[in-house]
Amino acid sequence: MMFVTAYGGLIEFGKVQKSDFVVLGGATSSVGIAAIQIAKMQGANVIALSRTHAKGDVLLQKGADFVIATKEDDVTAKLLEITNGKGVNLVFDPVGGKEAAKIINAMTQDSKYIIYGALSHDDIAVPVFPILGKHLTVRGYELFEITTVPEKLAQAKKFVFDGLASGQLKPEIDKVFAFDEMAEAHRYMESNAQIGKILVKV
Repeated sequence: MMFVTAYGGLIEFGKVQKSDFVVLGGATSSVGIAAIQIAKMQGANVIALSRTHAKGDVLLQKGADFVIATKEDDVTAKLLEITNGKGVNLVFDPVGGKEAAKIINAMTQDSKYIIYGALSHDDIAVPVFPILGKHLTVRGYELFEITTVPEKLAQAKKFVFDGLASGQLKPEIDKVFAFDEMAEAHRYMESNAQIGKILVKV
């Protein structure tokens, strides 16, 4: 499902193009890793966001071109530096909250901010003037927009199957737990130590 989620945000609704600068929030999650792979398939420049630089080297190994630590870096300044002042073309973000404004302030003309979660638990901060002046699109996205529409789901499946067959898409499994280790699996997930998917054997 992580590949279909990322496909919907980046391909179906984000319309990512070659050479675009794409910002991926929550980049160490299974969807984040899938999004890195899909964006690179399309020839985009990937800017991965993580709370700290602790996982920065791993994200670069997974295909990200740049890593920004939202708790350590000046996010707006770094995005503008990476894009030579032009700003980013597409944002795919499961976090939202107050950090959103820092990203929106570094978006380019007619770019899109696709938000697919609310991990921060805070309302998204929306700076109005950049949205008006740059004609930005801020859009909510759910996986069900793909899975409940047969034609879109078929297109997503084909994209994912082709990517898996070519080796460009590879599921990132961080750790596998036995069913009786469910509590330990939850503790591990809550520690935020994982890179990719956590599985429990049934």
